[in-house]
Amino acid sequence: MASSHSATAETFNYTVVRQFAIMTVVWGVVGMLVGVIIAAQLLWPQLNLDIPFLTYGRLRPLHTNAVIFAFGGCALFASSYYVVQRTCQTRLFAGALAAFTFWAWQLIIVSAAITLPLGITSGKEYAELEWPIDILITLVWVVYAIVFFGTIVKRRVKHIYVANWFYGSFILTVAVLHLVNSAEIPFSWIKSYSAYAGVQDAMIQWWYGHNAVGFFLTTSFLGMMYYFIPKQAERPVYSYRLSIVHFWALIFTYMWAGPHHLAYTALPDWAQSLGMVFSLILLAPSWGGMINGVMTLSGAWHKLRTDPILKFLVVSLSFYGMSTFEGSMMSIRTVNALSHYTDWTIGHVHSGALGWVGMITFGMLYYVIPRLWGRDKMYSMKLVEVHFWTATIGVVLYIAAMWIAGVMQGLMWRATEPDGSLTYSFVESVKATWPFYLIRLIGGLTYLTGMLIMAFNVFKTVIGQTPVNPVVPMEGESLTAQHLVSAPAKA
Repeated sequence: MASSHSATAETFNYTVVRQFAIMTVVWGVVGMLVGVIIAAQLLWPQLNLDIPFLTYGRLRPLHTNAVIFAFGGCALFASSYYVVQRTCQTRLFAGALAAFTFWAWQLIIVSAAITLPLGITSGKEYAELEWPIDILITLVWVVYAIVFFGTIVKRRVKHIYVANWFYGSFILTVAVLHLVNSAEIPFSWIKSYSAYAGVQDAMIQWWYGHNAVGFFLTTSFLGMMYYFIPKQAERPVYSYRLSIVHFWALIFTYMWAGPHHLAYTALPDWAQSLGMVFSLILLAPSWGGMINGVMTLSGAWHKLRTDPILKFLVVSLSFYGMSTFEGSMMSIRTVNALSHYTDWTIGHVHSGALGWVGMITFGMLYYVIPRLWGRDKMYSMKLVEVHFWTATIGVVLYIAAMWIAGVMQGLMWRATEPDGSLTYSFVESVKATWPFYLIRLIGGLTYLTGMLIMAFNVFKTVIGQTPVNPVVPMEGESLTAQHLVSAPAKA
């Protein structure tokens, strides 16, 4: 490898990156398929066929775990292992441990897919898995940290590129969140009880729940953004200083925003207000990252006409900016009084999950997969374009339907007659919501169709093409801060 930052020739460990990349696609199809099934069940409840493990209450946590920890988790393992090697110009530390993280993470996912439909759950949002699986998660995460930070320690460049700051903070924070919130007392092999009770349990849960979104689904994917947008756009990062400033502001502020999930509950007012204030402050660092990513395209906007991969990456930033603005607004208690418990919240979550996390993951995969298998490009760039438009149309249908349904629900629930009685019964609000659930299902099906198109394209790229490039580091391929600030990134 001829590089100014490399002393000897050394190939990178792409095996584990390939494995995680393929499973990202597989679990994406599975998780989104389950989402479409439960969306259909909300329209036609008889679709559960009176089978307990096919009921909405069993499949819904399966869906959330599959899309967050299976699809999103595999994407983060793949991208972080790829990025840390490229930016540190060294092979992954402890390849055997990296392989362990892959196989153990798949075991965790399969264990979740078995236990959750059987009703084996701790009942905590985004933390439903029971204690034996929680212990395995802890073990995998410790090993993941050893591999990631071990690679940074043995790096061949002095600078630690900013993407690795975001990945590193995500790894450390998720470890703390998991250990604290999953503290439990085992009752049997399949049942445990939380170490906390009452409002303290709720506070710990939503400190975890919000920061699972904040670090597992935001900070980590910003690390992805800071590598793949400059690379695909072939432009330097707009402001390296801004990336550092918004990094520190983001990780400090996010930790305190969880109480906004508990507005108008038994949580003390001061804690609710604190969560609201920090949620509003959070808008500044969130938009700092969004603006930095979008402005990185300065001088390269013309590429959007012909580059569908760049379209995925840039549109994901648009959804990120929109979702973070919406989240800050929904934390205001007067707004929360209208939005809470309604489908507005569902629309907000999916604008972030489908629009931000999904779209940037698709862009990342379309970038790395040809390089991982030594291909010149994806099997069909036309299919990449088709996937972009199906994904975009699907997410817009989904979130618009949920926004309208949510605001309508909130207004119907609070409407009263002059004598103080409710204007509408709950059943009337459910009936009024039905058409929007149908639009949501159509949007979900459209998004799933795009995922299936991607799976076909990836399969044909990996299996159906002959390698045209050796899978080794490319000459001069180094992403130090100086490289990205002073010169366009090499393709």
